[in-house]
Amino acid sequence: MSETAIDEAFRAMEADPGDEAARARFHERVLDAELHLLLAEEPETDDALRPQIFEIPEGRFVLAFDRDERLAAFLSEPMPYAILPGRRLVAMIAGHGLGLGLNLGEAPSATLLPAAAVDWLAEAADVAPERLEGAARRFGPPAAATPALIAALDRKLAAMAGVMAAAHLVEAEYADGARGLLLLLAGVPEAAREGVAAGIAETARLGGGATLDVAFPEAGAPVLAAARRGGLTFDLPAPSAPETAATPPAPGMDPAKPPILRR
Repeated sequence: MSETAIDEAFRAMEADPGDEAARARFHERVLDAELHLLLAEEPETDDALRPQIFEIPEGRFVLAFDRDERLAAFLSEPMPYAILPGRRLVAMIAGHGLGLGLNLGEAPSATLLPAAAVDWLAEAADVAPERLEGAARRFGPPAAATPALIAALDRKLAAMAGVMAAAHLVEAEYADGARGLLLLLAGVPEAAREGVAAGIAETARLGGGATLDVAFPEAGAPVLAAARRGGLTFDLPAPSAPETAATPPAPGMDPAKPPILRR
């Protein structure tokens, strides 16, 4: 079985425990992934998920896997489960004293995330940047952006390239004299903006806790020319052409999408 993005990020983190950027990448992969969560019972509705809780000496944990093959290998008999984005899973169990057993079994990323780590991840995923439109009066180079933040944004924006036309990071100066980092994402459809903003918030928090605002100008808006001249432009990969239908949004991009239930 080939390794998953979570496996690769976990190996990198374990290879250098002091590398905060590697730790942030692992956490980001967990939030982005679609996870198979074991349930205590078949839910009556999509909103009534009740995870199976396992009590071990280390605490109380729910179990989730990033591949259905790993879930099947772990179980001795069929159990109900739901597929949902990692960010939704941690939001659901945070604050209840529950940890997350991830990919337990033979996976290289098998690990236990304690309840405190789950609560921290949920907080990181829940802090959305302020969405600003037309409030800045001047743009300049994003001097306050650390290399770790820029690298983290580069990875996240590459994964989101299918829903945007351009991305520019600037230091914005506002009418009241305040300054701050501003990420302009051009051409993002209205329906995708909430999910994109949430993903950027997670990346900024995990990439060093930076304060980062975001704006969604239309593609071709005059403000983009100023952003290109004064700021940092990210190179977005060209989205691959779909064979028969449009590529669906990335996991977690649509917060209203119900989880996929399986048994």
